Amino acid sequence: MDFLALPVVAAISFLTALVFGLAAQRLLGIRLGLVRLLIAGVFALFVNWPIQAALLGDYAQREPTRAEVVPVVFFVLLAMACTVLASMAFLVVIEAFFPLGSLPPPLVWGRGLRARLARARRYWQIVGVALRHGLGPFLRDTRRRDDGAGRDRQLGRALRKTLDAGGVTFVKLGQVLSTRRDLLPAEVVDELSSLQDRARPVPWADVEAVLEAELGAPVDEIFAGFDRAPLAAASVGQVHVARLRSGSDVVVKVQRPGIRPAVERDLDIAQRIAGRLEEGTAWGRAIGVRTLADGLAAAIREELDYRIEADNLRTVAAGDGHVSAIHVPAIHPELCTERVLVMERLHGTPVNAAEARLFDRDLDRPALARRLLDCLLRQMLLDGVFHADPHAGNVFVLDDGRIGLLDFGSVGRVDAGLRDALQRLLLAVDRGDPLGTSDALLELVPRPEAVDQQRLERDLGRFLARHIDTPAKSSVRMFGDLFRVVAHHGLSIPPELAAVFRALGTVEGTLEQLAPGFEFVTEARALASSYVTEQLRPDTVRQAAGEEFVALLPILRRFPRRIERIANAAEHGRLGLNVRLFADERDREVVTDLLHQVLLAFLAATVGVMAVLLLGTGGGPMVTEAVSLYALFAYNLLVVSAVLGLRVLAAIFRRS
Repeated sequence: MDFLALPVVAAISFLTALVFGLAAQRLLGIRLGLVRLLIAGVFALFVNWPIQAALLGDYAQREPTRAEVVPVVFFVLLAMACTVLASMAFLVVIEAFFPLGSLPPPLVWGRGLRARLARARRYWQIVGVALRHGLGPFLRDTRRRDDGAGRDRQLGRALRKTLDAGGVTFVKLGQVLSTRRDLLPAEVVDELSSLQDRARPVPWADVEAVLEAELGAPVDEIFAGFDRAPLAAASVGQVHVARLRSGSDVVVKVQRPGIRPAVERDLDIAQRIAGRLEEGTAWGRAIGVRTLADGLAAAIREELDYRIEADNLRTVAAGDGHVSAIHVPAIHPELCTERVLVMERLHGTPVNAAEARLFDRDLDRPALARRLLDCLLRQMLLDGVFHADPHAGNVFVLDDGRIGLLDFGSVGRVDAGLRDALQRLLLAVDRGDPLGTSDALLELVPRPEAVDQQRLERDLGRFLARHIDTPAKSSVRMFGDLFRVVAHHGLSIPPELAAVFRALGTVEGTLEQLAPGFEFVTEARALASSYVTEQLRPDTVRQAAGEEFVALLPILRRFPRRIERIANAAEHGRLGLNVRLFADERDREVVTDLLHQVLLAFLAATVGVMAVLLLGTGGGPMVTEAVSLYALFAYNLLVVSAVLGLRVLAAIFRRS
């Protein structure tokens, strides 16, 4: 019989726990999941009996008399209210430490347990690598801060060794990080610049499987010839030479099998580590490590989708029609997928290996360098889409004497407003105008609430005198000094602008290899000024004015009628100004919630004070030998006060 009663007892206990949980949820004014409701209800069941025993006292041990029934009922109700109050307090504590949504549902726990264990092993493996290579003191922020360049050099060396030993993803992160001279010290950037993207070639059988899966047909049916030996192999993919059935020579870029899950796992770990660094170290907060890691992760994820690179190639090729000396390889869109990219093969030599060929062919090397710089600056200042990584391995000297550009997995995009401000900045720098440079710079960067513009102008004046009035030999040093001025005044370089400066710093090294002694800063100033002059030509101004007029035409048509309405209203005394405070629904919700919380807090405090006063009031009819009627009312008022206070706390924790 007892065995048969177990299901009934379990069902009643479940329903009782659910009722307690629902009551606590309703009084707190928040919505909870079923798991939290049941946890709160089970907690209420556990504390209910001790609370009843404490409040009922002797009544819990014996049968109450007829005169004692009413006090016992009051005490039982008070015990139930205290039980609900305890479950509410329990839920508020849970909400404070584990807000709703911060933990995955139980079903997800079991489903992703294996992946989480693998991630945990990899996480501690990376942490061990970091500690082994001397990064531990910097992670704990225990290094002395008065070492200057020596400390930065040690950090760069430890970070390079850690990233190099961390594998494919972390090497990629280091390579992208090495271009952020706007955020990192020069010593750290120099160390990270030596990271190499090394990888063993993928066996042909695995490459063939990827090609057939992506293209939907055997390799021999699509290509007339396919070189199984890779032309180059990197951490994300490798390149093969092939020939289409049409006779066109192409290169085929194939992504490594299984690389995406490994990269996603390591990116997740890198972002978690970045979050810990930003919370636990001063230097991590100073450079915004979490935001930086998110940007780097987005850039690496783009490189994993070759369709993005194909779109980038089409966009850049469409904008480079005016530069005939620059060639961008054509793609074959019908053969481009997420993991396979097929594009025209460029016959030539990369700049980093073209020294002998350039001398043999007696090419005009300064002219080639000027065309390359012209192409990149036009992409940045006029087209808005530019090659973000023009290092010497991605720039070819073609057999016909033109310049070829490769690897468009990483491109920068600059919107029209940013391009205009960037042109004004370069024009002001060319004139050596600190005031114009300051105004243009404040249009380019997010402006903080308080900035000393006069001091900024003085610092920019010193910067211009150092780098513009005297010919500069290195744009990298110039950009580094500009970044230091920006950081000193609490300004932050937006990612788009950082990509521009990064590409300019990269192409300077390429131009130096292509034409030693090339005056980068002088040529860039001349080209930027010529672009502004081009835009001021009569035909260009006429075209821009026509486009603006067409855009303003609908407004101009309505303008006279609106002026007439305003004049008539003023003439007849009906002109008024209607201003509605809190017209936006969101503003009304914020004010309403704030008033609601203030009112609840005031009521909780008032009821609590009333309860304390009643507890201190002597006399009155006695409910039991030890408890008066005033005290019983006070205990109930204390419960009401606690419920109102917990409701305010729950709303605060839920909002935060």
